Amino acid sequence: MEQSLEILLGQLLRTRGLKLATAESCTGGLIADRITDVPGSSDYFLGGFTAYAYEAKVATLGVSWDTLHKFGAVSREVVLEMARGARKALGADIAISVSGIAGPGGGLPDKPVGTTWIGLVTPEGESAQVFYWKGDRRENKELSAQAAMNMAIGHLKSNTGES
Repeated sequence: MEQSLEILLGQLLRTRGLKLATAESCTGGLIADRITDVPGSSDYFLGGFTAYAYEAKVATLGVSWDTLHKFGAVSREVVLEMARGARKALGADIAISVSGIAGPGGGLPDKPVGTTWIGLVTPEGESAQVFYWKGDRRENKELSAQAAMNMAIGHLKSNTGES
């Protein structure tokens, strides 16, 4: 039986003594919900922010209004600022962030429905990746949550040479 992503992520964080924070927009707290479904997750999960509106991204995560206006909320620049803000606010080692267009509306020619950026900020550096989901609103949210956890898992495994 395959292990769930939230259990694997928790095990990797726990064995490395690392703390995680999340900054979520389109997933609406789904990542934090899945992580906290695991008993004992308070050992490694400090907390998360659900910053849906621009105002919330600015007020709680320190995202710049200039960045939001220049690149839009669904951008590499914004998810990295979101993750930096969550990491700083909670004193976490690692922060993951997500911002996207879950649908069914809200798409633009250059950012269609399903476009989602995921960011990861760690002591070793920062990365962001874009995904283009094709599901309905719920599927897009679930795929985004899975991708964010996979991104963190990949980082944790690569730092120890695991595959």
